[in-house]
Amino acid sequence: MQTTMNLLDAALQLHPAPYWHKKLKLSRSVLHTSKIRGNLSPAIAGALAEELGESVEKWIVIAALESERESACKSRMVRKFITGAALAGTLMGAAGAATAAVANPVYSDGQVYIMLNALCV
Repeated sequence: MQTTMNLLDAALQLHPAPYWHKKLKLSRSVLHTSKIRGNLSPAIAGALAEELGESVEKWIVIAALESERESACKSRMVRKFITGAALAGTLMGAAGAATAAVANPVYSDGQVYIMLNALCV
């Protein structure tokens, strides 16, 4: 699984930290502190992802999972997220007017099937 430190490294390869502090209106020490802690907050991860043209929702979910304490629930969500099922639900839920459901067919060919239902309002 990718980490928010991967996202931060990608951002810092494009521009130095002072650029991102100014662009995102962050205090001067925020990115340095995040590197020491080993993760970004969901809000900062989402803002950086947006600026880099990455999936905002994906990086917010990754940051939220990173900030959770170790538990059975966290392990379960990380496993679910890695398969893509949680991300599909998160992305569609964020859209507001759509829902996502994961179909559970027999996986004879090893593929995951995701059924999307769009609701036009």
